[in-house]
Amino acid sequence: MNLSEFLEEWHSDSPYVRVQTSGSTGTPKQLMVEKRRMLNSARMTCDFLGLKPGNTALLCMSVDYIAGKMMVVRAQERGLRLLTVEPGGHPLRCPLRAEEGGGVVSPDFAAMVPLQVYNSLQVPEERERLRQIRHLIIGGGAVDTALAAELAGFPHAVWSTYGMTETLSHIALRRLNGPAATEWYTPLPGVRVSVNAEGCLVIDAPAVCAETLLTNDMAELNGTRFRILGRRDNVICSGGIKIQAEAVERELSRHIPCAFLITKRPDPQFGEAVVLLTEGSVAEAETVCRQVLPKYWQPRAYLHVDSLPMTPTGKPARHQAELLARGELV
Repeated sequence: MNLSEFLEEWHSDSPYVRVQTSGSTGTPKQLMVEKRRMLNSARMTCDFLGLKPGNTALLCMSVDYIAGKMMVVRAQERGLRLLTVEPGGHPLRCPLRAEEGGGVVSPDFAAMVPLQVYNSLQVPEERERLRQIRHLIIGGGAVDTALAAELAGFPHAVWSTYGMTETLSHIALRRLNGPAATEWYTPLPGVRVSVNAEGCLVIDAPAVCAETLLTNDMAELNGTRFRILGRRDNVICSGGIKIQAEAVERELSRHIPCAFLITKRPDPQFGEAVVLLTEGSVAEAETVCRQVLPKYWQPRAYLHVDSLPMTPTGKPARHQAELLARGELV
């Protein structure tokens, strides 16, 4: 789907829009969501960030998915001027112009996935364009420690968002830079969160989701705020010890410079075994793991892959990674 096709769908008489989940933890599926709830979500974000009519917003993600659709809806709801570039890994490759032949502009607002931000930071011209965005929100995947450190000195607001297709993009944000930087997400107005007996986050956001939503994300509460520990289905039960894959990745991200992923496979002795997939050197990864990880976190297998399995929206494809670890996917 391209932008004009989505706008045609948006302005149709139907009260619904069809959206597709990313498939980061399983098979992608399609949902029918209400346009009025998408408008509610757009209004909440624009109000939180203080966006006003005439501000510029960058659309650099596919409108096949909720993140791209919601950027268009925010522009429609708030009267933002939409700047569009082809979805890809380097959205700031070229200077942005508000109109054909017009002057170069820096967006007041942009949304990107972590991979787009990471790629932009590697090229000096793109890095400078990224620094000039007044409000940059990053979603669709975790912002690791190294990436957060790169963004800490940015002059304008940089946010990590929490949400999913079912919540029509994000329902909470946390600041990544400046004095207000924090690990804790602040829910948008009208959103309430709690945790169930298993420690999973429960979302009550009636403006955007008709039903209370039980997530698979393990969370910790701090008053009305929360932080994410990892996904319940990414818990590895090895020898009676529960290991959160994301926690291992956060620790290793400070020491392994190349792309890697923690997953698991069945083990006759321990039940499940930690497995590390890497695009780099297996020997170097093993050395790092033995130096910095507790013994019970250390992988029992290391596999080199040409490229880590990713979804179309740039998230780790956890199910495919597990199949690779099991030897069921080449």
